Amino acid sequence: VQLQASGGGLVQPGGSLRLSCAVTQSRYNYYSIAWFRQAPGKEREGISFLSPLGSSTHYADSVKGRFTISRDSAKNLAYLQMNSLKPEDTAAYYCALGTKWPAYDSVDYDHWGRGTLVTVSS
Repeated sequence: VQLQASGGGLVQPGGSLRLSCAVTQSRYNYYSIAWFRQAPGKEREGISFLSPLGSSTHYADSVKGRFTISRDSAKNLAYLQMNSLKPEDTAAYYCALGTKWPAYDSVDYDHWGRGTLVTVSS
């Protein structure tokens, strides 16, 4: 299983970005998927979670109302739409794949992609 996150970059405060995660896993729709982030000097933080079959979502308070997780099962892609970005959202963002639900901790996820860097700055 391989995951590849992309879409990071430099954005001004208040702006938007959409991250993508390409997944090489058959029956991908039956897995939970999540986005985590890690800022310099801080611990990894789980921010957005999507259940198998996409019936349930969960968000960290820090991003609730601003970020939206979704998946396109036909394309084996997951997305993280990030709106109203703040400087404190600056971090490396990682997508992860797992078989459990609910699953809000990094230990619940078995497969990880490399991070994509998001910098929010004017």
